[in-house]
Amino acid sequence: MRIPAHSVCTAIRDDIVSGVFERGSRLTEEVLARRYGVSRVPVREALRTLESEGFVVTRRHAGACVAEPTEQEAADLLELRMLLEPLGAARAAQRRTEAHLKVLRGLVRLGQERARRGEGEDLRPLGGWFHETLAQASGSPGLIALLTQLRHKTAWMYAVEQPVRPADSWAEHGAIVDAVARGDAERARALAAQHAERAISAHRPRRTARRGAGAPGRDRVSDPQHGVNIASARN
Repeated sequence: MRIPAHSVCTAIRDDIVSGVFERGSRLTEEVLARRYGVSRVPVREALRTLESEGFVVTRRHAGACVAEPTEQEAADLLELRMLLEPLGAARAAQRRTEAHLKVLRGLVRLGQERARRGEGEDLRPLGGWFHETLAQASGSPGLIALLTQLRHKTAWMYAVEQPVRPADSWAEHGAIVDAVARGDAERARALAAQHAERAISAHRPRRTARRGAGAPGRDRVSDPQHGVNIASARN
């Protein structure tokens, strides 16, 4: 069975974001194909996609390498999120379905409950699911794709501190959902903009270890080969 290129792309992207492949390290088709248990064809397609997304660059005499974003590129990323997330919330107020509202309200209830109990380890994934669902509710494939890519790249470039008052953060989520449920696009946009602005202060640039001479030419992989999980790998 041929492994879809998008599944391989997701696997490589996840390994870049998590730091398995260090910034500047080479990504050779042979090594990647062996690591994920696939042929070189889907790897080649995946690398082209990741290059278009900004995770990979092609260097002369070195081939495909993990990109090394500058501080300015990282700052621009957060600015883009502050512009696009409010737009997504406004679109969600106009296009959401009852299924979207059900999921969003359920996530808010869970988040508020975990925040009251002080179960902080559960709040980060819940927050991610909330923003992913809110983006899906926008009904705009292009905007959904942009916001998804921005979330991946933010996780790659930044470490995010937990809010000092997580209950307040989830109250903001609840207010956004209320505006979306009422179809109040401008209110949803304003609340999402305020939430995004406050959240930005919790982002800290990730520091990467400096490599020694010749390191950009090395294939840096921190764990052994594993196959692609097609069921869970999604773009």
